[in-house]
Amino acid sequence: MSRKDIKKVVLAYSGGLDTSVILKWLQTEYGAEVVTFTADLGQGEEIEPARKKAETLGIKPSNIFIEDLREEFVRDFVFPMFRANAVYEGVYLLGTSIARPLIAKKQIEIAEKVGADAVCHGATGKGNDQVRFELGYYALKPDIKVIAPWREWNLTSRTKLLEFAEANQIPIAKDKRGDAPFSVDANLLHSSSEGKVLEDPAKEADSIVYQRTISPEDAPDKPTYIEVGFERGDAVSIDGENLSPASLLARLNALGKANGIGRLDLVENRFVGMKSRGVYETPGGTILLVAHRGIESITLDRGAAHLKDDIMPRYAALIYNGFWFSPEREMLQALIDRSQEYVTGTVRLKLYKGNTEVVGRSSPLSLYSESLVTFEDDQGAYDQKDAAGFIKLNALRLRTLAMRKRKVGK
Repeated sequence: MSRKDIKKVVLAYSGGLDTSVILKWLQTEYGAEVVTFTADLGQGEEIEPARKKAETLGIKPSNIFIEDLREEFVRDFVFPMFRANAVYEGVYLLGTSIARPLIAKKQIEIAEKVGADAVCHGATGKGNDQVRFELGYYALKPDIKVIAPWREWNLTSRTKLLEFAEANQIPIAKDKRGDAPFSVDANLLHSSSEGKVLEDPAKEADSIVYQRTISPEDAPDKPTYIEVGFERGDAVSIDGENLSPASLLARLNALGKANGIGRLDLVENRFVGMKSRGVYETPGGTILLVAHRGIESITLDRGAAHLKDDIMPRYAALIYNGFWFSPEREMLQALIDRSQEYVTGTVRLKLYKGNTEVVGRSSPLSLYSESLVTFEDDQGAYDQKDAAGFIKLNALRLRTLAMRKRKVGK
């Protein structure tokens, strides 16, 4: 499909510099009617300014779509991911990665609704998000035309982007120092910052970078105790109060922020092959991960728990690389969800100066037996003599190997 064949485009639009430049570029280079889609994923910013900015740039009100997706985001994307305890490269809680499939899904729905020929995103040609968006698009509508401006235009630097914006009278946001901002992505699960002052991984991030947390040094000297309730692997309450998924995560975010929890300075391996440095803040998610592992510790069988830990890196990599809609992710999700059938109960947590610690856990479906592990008289619940045969059977192959080594003189 050539440019002249594209009459209508659905643009993932944040109202920021990049997507505002893209909106104008689509109008001038493609001559296409632009439909904007702005998702409220709990990024913590006003959404309505995006509507006004789109109107300023010539978009008809009927072509401006703004949707509050916070509940759907947490319920159908964040919570399923946390059932798996998913972390990428051991530390990253996938806050950006998990938002992209939902945005892609909604863009395709709008494209079909308005009869658009193409969809467009603002991800650069160096990053992971281009992959995540486009794998989502193609999985849901295999014949869709995708426009990726960063792979087409000659605006190859931040300076050229700013010059284009000024030439076309596109408003430019400023950071606290009066400069064009470094790259920031945010949603209800996290915020991430990349570029500019963060490009040198040897330099500590300036305090201006942090969006969602106070410094652990500035957190209260007194710990905060909370109880998180779970049903079938999902958090449902805090301190006995039942909350919707989005409300619960927002509450955990506030608790995490106040206690300096959830900061991460990471150099990661991008799917496209390069390393990048980012500063991530996931206050509520950090608490949720610790709490979920806490309730699993007493409700999951050893084999099930260890199998989950074995497959988790594969599951996390699928999300990081953009394969949310792949059959293998869905297969792993089915396994993970089956494991959560009895993950119900309450976890007591201690939040203190950047740390989250499990200090208690209980469940009506607990597999923990005090009568088995007690150092006092267990009244015959466990015969310690049985351990001798268990150890000898497990040692059989080791003993056989040792005898062979003795035989050959090694």
